[in-house]
Amino acid sequence: MTDILVLGAHGQIARIATALFLERTDARLTLYLRNASRIRPSSDRVTIVDGDVTDLQKLEAAMAGKDVVYANLSGNMEQQARAIVDAMHKCKVKRLIFISSMGIYDEVPGERHGSILDPYRNSVKVIEASDLDYTVIRPAWLNNRDEIAYGTTHKGEAFANKDEIVSRKSVADLVVKLATTPSMESRQSLGVHAA
Repeated sequence: MTDILVLGAHGQIARIATALFLERTDARLTLYLRNASRIRPSSDRVTIVDGDVTDLQKLEAAMAGKDVVYANLSGNMEQQARAIVDAMHKCKVKRLIFISSMGIYDEVPGERHGSILDPYRNSVKVIEASDLDYTVIRPAWLNNRDEIAYGTTHKGEAFANKDEIVSRKSVADLVVKLATTPSMESRQSLGVHAA
């Protein structure tokens, strides 16, 4: 049974991924978020922890014994990425799935998003410089369609279908596959686009 720590568990993709984990797998989930009262346990396989990712003591306590860390964050992402890497080293957890944004490598043809993507770029630099078994996910613009239809590109490739919107459920589907398939797309950065 896989034991997964979900950071930023109240995020839209994270909530969909949580439902998919519970529906498709026997994984145990620790949902870590600020204001934990926003989420109610939906299964005896779910534990909810109220905390900030930059609170290393609390983060390490929640991370102890986990197999996978899935981070779906906003805010000071570089500081959060450093805290995650430090905690993962201390807790001897290797597998990280980290949600970022398309455009961080200027891989979207004809678009330059500039400094607005700096928090995403800087956090991914921290992740990529680590020795972790990470997969960075860089989704296109998102919608809430109840569909799973997506493709991926790798770092260094042009982002495909850049003008099409991909569903959050598609991104969540990829998260579940990555978290439950050891070494799938290890140390890769994946653009996620509409199929």
